[in-house]
Amino acid sequence: MSDKLIIFDTTLRDGEQSPGASMTRDEKVRIAKALERLKVDIIEAGFPAASPGDFESVQAVARAVKESTVCGLARALDKDIDQAGAALKDARRSRIHTFIATSPIHMQLKLRMEPDQVMEYAVAAVKRARNYTDDVEFSPEDAGRSEEDFLCRILEAVIAAGATTLNIPDTVGYAMPLPFGQRIRNLIERIPNADKAIFSVHCHNDLGLAVANSLSAVLNGARQVECTINGLGERAGNAALEEVVMAVRTRRDVFSCDTSIDTREIVTCSKLVSSITGFPVQPNKAIVGANAFAHESGIHQDGVLKHRETYEIMRAEDVGWSANRMVLGKHSGRNAFRSRMVELGVEFESEELLNVAFQRFKELADKKHDIFDEDLQALITEASLETEDERVKLVALKACAETGETPEARVTLKIDGEEATGHAKGCGVVDASFKAIELLVLSAATVQLYSVNSITSGTDAQGEVTVRLEKAGRIVNGQGADTDIVMASAKAYINAVNRLLAPHKRSHPQADNL
Repeated sequence: MSDKLIIFDTTLRDGEQSPGASMTRDEKVRIAKALERLKVDIIEAGFPAASPGDFESVQAVARAVKESTVCGLARALDKDIDQAGAALKDARRSRIHTFIATSPIHMQLKLRMEPDQVMEYAVAAVKRARNYTDDVEFSPEDAGRSEEDFLCRILEAVIAAGATTLNIPDTVGYAMPLPFGQRIRNLIERIPNADKAIFSVHCHNDLGLAVANSLSAVLNGARQVECTINGLGERAGNAALEEVVMAVRTRRDVFSCDTSIDTREIVTCSKLVSSITGFPVQPNKAIVGANAFAHESGIHQDGVLKHRETYEIMRAEDVGWSANRMVLGKHSGRNAFRSRMVELGVEFESEELLNVAFQRFKELADKKHDIFDEDLQALITEASLETEDERVKLVALKACAETGETPEARVTLKIDGEEATGHAKGCGVVDASFKAIELLVLSAATVQLYSVNSITSGTDAQGEVTVRLEKAGRIVNGQGADTDIVMASAKAYINAVNRLLAPHKRSHPQADNL
């Protein structure tokens, strides 16, 4: 390895901007610890100025993470920089990532500023950020559509002001691999003090080219890639961490660099993020999809049996597939349960919380014989959902389906402490259950997505359900898991309703507040 490729993970910040993918503080800490075990170099924990909740989440991640650098995003505003500095105060290693738009369309129509004004804001933001940390990253937003001469001017200025990383984002996923890579090379060659900073890229996947653009940039001198687990992110998502890492690791004949990622943790981290966000991984997804190492064709099967490398360019074990083994059963004790949870990155703050989780584990073990790591992750995710401020709780559910009869459901809920029962008929028992719940909660929300995934294999597997609701432009995801898919569906709908009822004051990182 001649060079180190830095992996900057923004699952907790940009990934959370996927519609309905918001995470609680505790969920962010769980994912951050998993990213640390993955040996991610920098974890972008959030946007502290967006809301008090975001501030607290970044602060919690900064306190929990010991090895990786923790980063906070900030617009080129004094108040944003100060909030980021305060949130990161307790981090062992911190970074402030500040940005301002530099493309003509953004400067004219969004910021309503002249280029010289934009440069003043950028330089001032970097200088202010240096008061809190020596590790400052600057991004010219929409760099893919910015004029190269202006990019050279502003990047030279922010390096002189103290920026140590320059991130070139393809904010709208407009770039093509060859010209994007050439732009990175041009900037490195044209900026006089380019050797004093690391060049980074942050590519969106609107045209399905985020990973290709990122790798092209690496081939042309970029030494940091910003990415997310499973390619999560707003719109079509970001460059997928697992694809970037394994492309560089597998094609060492092409890339003169490598990462420090412990690839054996990739699948575990992928499953955790999927479980918490409710965004399932498609079966044919590279690296982490269920079919990524499956062979259906007889010719392929024959070749793999004779010599693995005939059709496999990576080993499944190297990205963590072999680690997904059955670990616990109904006779397992509290110590075995606690130990396995610690290995999965879950540490209980009190014996009471451990006892509650262990009781839930025992209840699950009575329903299914073998408990897998994925079951445990889902169990903790569901338990964390129930610790949120819940105005609506499921008390009882009875659903009935019979050939020739209209399915029906009876649901009893506790709403703000008062029990109420609703009855409804529907096209199926899930539809009937949703209608019965809606009769009681009166959310007036529209179901945008109903998704069911099996957590593990077998007919006794837990079903993991995601329900996406929309009301007045606000989108939330709800999750539920159970060996009974109707029960899991009801839990997911109620979880989504509770999220709709919760206060929502989070601003968007690209909001125009200049």
